[in-house]
Amino acid sequence: MRVPFYDIKAQYDELQQPMDAAVHAVMSSGHYSMGENHQLIEEELAALHQVKHGIAVNSGTDALRIIMDAAEIGQGDEVITSAFTFVASVETIVQTGARPVFVDIDPATFCIDPKKIEAAITPKTKAIQPIHLFGQLADVKSITEIARKHELVIIEDAAQAIGSNFEGVPAGNFGIGAGFSFYVTKNLGAAGDAGLILTNDDQIAEACRSIRVHGMGRERYYYDHIGYTSRMDEIQAAVLRVKMTKFHEWNDRRVRFAEIYHEVLQNSPVTLPIVSPGNNTTWHQYSIRSDRRDALREFLKDKGVDSMIYYPVPIHFHEPYKHFGSGPGSLPESEIAAKEILNLPIHSHLSEDQIYHAANSVAEFCKQAVSKP
Repeated sequence: MRVPFYDIKAQYDELQQPMDAAVHAVMSSGHYSMGENHQLIEEELAALHQVKHGIAVNSGTDALRIIMDAAEIGQGDEVITSAFTFVASVETIVQTGARPVFVDIDPATFCIDPKKIEAAITPKTKAIQPIHLFGQLADVKSITEIARKHELVIIEDAAQAIGSNFEGVPAGNFGIGAGFSFYVTKNLGAAGDAGLILTNDDQIAEACRSIRVHGMGRERYYYDHIGYTSRMDEIQAAVLRVKMTKFHEWNDRRVRFAEIYHEVLQNSPVTLPIVSPGNNTTWHQYSIRSDRRDALREFLKDKGVDSMIYYPVPIHFHEPYKHFGSGPGSLPESEIAAKEILNLPIHSHLSEDQIYHAANSVAEFCKQAVSKP
């Protein structure tokens, strides 16, 4: 049985008629930038996350960078974050001229470990950027307390956390702003690149709206900031609005698939993902750990089960970012996780039979490994 890691086209096949109609309506309108769909997706996603302002942008990467610019993070500042992440989390800090300061992860959640944050704070620290990895929020309660104590701002990297919450409070409510990604592989994916800024801060919102359009203020061709071209295309906004009609249903499927993995693998020697108390997760990824990860991956491939490794190399090992870290051994949990993590298929357009096949294949590998002398 084939179990693909992604099936983007299946989403289109399910929604072909309304999606084609939405795209045709945009094309026939002649209004391709910052039109009705652009405004409505901002409002609808802000409402989903119970946040005052939604600012639609070109990508999740741009969302983070624009928030940092709006918060006046720059040369001489330090931003505390994790090295176990996609590079955009760190590159946007470096692009401002600020310095990323890496803190190790909690091995159970793969998110930044708040118990290690305070030791990394210096007089230059301006912000903490927790990364809500794989669909689960970082320990926002502890991080918020630390930020208040040291008068630091929080910028949430919520690229993988659309729809996620802690004790009923959605991502986007725990800092001055949050960046979300709608890249095609996300739980809510566009037909290309798209992103969103959420904030409850009126001043940050006004600055972000300006920066995304060349720094232009309320009056056309008058500039308040140095900005970018980072509008969300009207077609992408229209596609997202159609997919929003299936968002909760698709996430419910992911929850069911996670339950199947847990059911089959709960007594196996692989380490299963956990959901922290008070958290929910939208299961953007289902991430197991194994000290025989590479052999397991090859075994799954032979069984027709795709897998991925997020992330095989922590950021502080990559050449452009080495000088921001302290070398091998400095972030032991991140480094071990990179060697052990394996992400199993969990997207919404799989069947339960496919998930059982994937889970049973992992269990079969573990059984064979134990039986070998």
